[in-house]
Amino acid sequence: MGKTRTERRGAGPYTRPSEMRALVQRVSRAAVRVDERLVAEIGPGLLVLLGVTHADDNAAADRLAAKTRALRVFPDAHGHMNEALGEREILCVSQFTLYGDAHRGNRPSFIAAARSEQAEPLYERFCERAGAKRGVFGAQMAVELVNDGPVTLMLEA
Repeated sequence: MGKTRTERRGAGPYTRPSEMRALVQRVSRAAVRVDERLVAEIGPGLLVLLGVTHADDNAAADRLAAKTRALRVFPDAHGHMNEALGEREILCVSQFTLYGDAHRGNRPSFIAAARSEQAEPLYERFCERAGAKRGVFGAQMAVELVNDGPVTLMLEA
């Protein structure tokens, strides 16, 4: 179920998120390392930090992957953000902290994030549908990026 206008603006009582989230950044390049070992890297394209919540399902992963691939955030011949991903690449990193809630203090609660048993298959599905290179689900990762623009968008399925 969607959020009310007041809830989307951040006012009003806290409600449990009901949409998969992707923090999408246009990058010149990006890479992810685990234990100082290079796991994946891309040139120009999109770095996606993906968060999954309890209500998410395969349909949400499919919608968000399609939306991400179709985003027109690359410059056309006139310098306007008008081109989609095309042959550029996507690097996707699982990011449960996108569901962090610090409304009740300084230590965030992550109760809105899906457990790994639910989140990992949906992360894998998103990556498959988006044609994304990936980090290592649940690992402590070092993510390097050169933000291009900068262009950063929050998408929800």
